[in-house]
Amino acid sequence: MRDKRFVAEHRGGPLKKEQHYRLITWACNCAEHVVHLFGEVTDERLKNALSVAEEWKSGNASVGDAMKASAAAHAVARESSQPTSRAVARSVGQAVATAHMADHALGAAWYDLKAVKNAGTSPDAERRWQDEQLPPEIKDLVLTARKSRKI
Repeated sequence: MRDKRFVAEHRGGPLKKEQHYRLITWACNCAEHVVHLFGEVTDERLKNALSVAEEWKSGNASVGDAMKASAAAHAVARESSQPTSRAVARSVGQAVATAHMADHALGAAWYDLKAVKNAGTSPDAERRWQDEQLPPEIKDLVLTARKSRKI
């Protein structure tokens, strides 16, 4: 069931545009924090997806552009044979998809943790890092949503 707190105001929900921008920024920060785990060479589709997310925040890309970039990042995940690389690509895909549905930010963070775990490092330390990146405007929203979803 979708958490109604993540529904944007223009769709009849309580989420303000500034909060939506903060969520996508946080989600991209999470994805970018693990993109180095993808491999020696990062797939250009992942770089493009993160760029589209930035463009969306500045009003220079549409939600449709973000959805296409997300689909491309998820294609990278399906093409990858490495669990860590798949998780990194999914984190990026979820991050840019936050433009479409704000609660995808939680998916970006979850796949970030999965990538870290698959790489053999501490997901607990990564979760603490994620929490430190949360701006006050969305901190309670994210932390309570994580708790209810057991993320």
